[in-house]
Amino acid sequence: MPIARSGHDAARLGKTSESGGGSRSVPPVDEGQGEGDPRRTSVNRDSVPTPCERVVRDLCVFCNKTARNEDDLVVGQNGPVNSILFIEDDDQIRLALRLVLEDEGFAVTEAPDGRSGLAAFHAAEPDLVLLDLRLPDLSGFEVCRALRAMSIMPIVMVTAQTDTNDMVAGLEAGADDYVTKPVVPKELAARIRAHLRRVQLQGDVATTSAVDVETFGDVEIRREQGVVVKGGREISLTKTEFNLLCEFADHPNIVLSRDQLLERVWGYDYLGDSRLVDAHVRRLRVKVEDQPDEPRLIVTVRGIGYRLLR
Repeated sequence: MPIARSGHDAARLGKTSESGGGSRSVPPVDEGQGEGDPRRTSVNRDSVPTPCERVVRDLCVFCNKTARNEDDLVVGQNGPVNSILFIEDDDQIRLALRLVLEDEGFAVTEAPDGRSGLAAFHAAEPDLVLLDLRLPDLSGFEVCRALRAMSIMPIVMVTAQTDTNDMVAGLEAGADDYVTKPVVPKELAARIRAHLRRVQLQGDVATTSAVDVETFGDVEIRREQGVVVKGGREISLTKTEFNLLCEFADHPNIVLSRDQLLERVWGYDYLGDSRLVDAHVRRLRVKVEDQPDEPRLIVTVRGIGYRLLR
């Protein structure tokens, strides 16, 4: 997977060492990130139990390398740093993006394949997962479905730039967002921050809503419980689908453009792709409409966006 880097990133990642008679690439160490750097922590691994004992041990490549308890927090100047699990089989890409994301203030755990990624998820308890879809053992779609069954944290998938099928299949598997190849590190960091901000603010949605139950046809939205009911039966929505439906419910009969939805639901004010909105609306219609191909609840306003009819 190619990676687009700025000149600064390329220069930084290209440092070499010529000791020992040869030239070899080495990860650079930024000044100020030695023993005194707040993002670097050390753990006495002899005294801390392996955090992944409930997972099949031979699936987890991290069990003997990391441990996480109350004292093993990655702390920055403003408190705990958000943790990212990056599941990617290409060693060079993992190294490059890890360095970039660490420079952006994130703590990054790596996994080279799907099985070790699932095990590392239990061990690291990340705030967000960055998931490549082309993995050597399990497919990225399988990993995404397994992660979504265990957690509602954001999942951002990495897919080929022109592969719309991968994008749609990933969203159907439970991903919240996608980035295309080649990956632009600064854009990726901005997207990650947007998702983490959205998660942090989601608790406010229920408390600020003046209405406990909102009804649209045979669909009920119960925000305080985070539940949607259709025809008397609870339906399963991802967190992003739930937020999208709530955004429509906040503006009944009003046309919302794709750009407005990207900003309000995903937190993107300039980074978004309208296909992301279209794919989630399509998935949402499958779950809340009687006939998704002929929607009567969430309708398309051609050339503008969508509106929820009341």
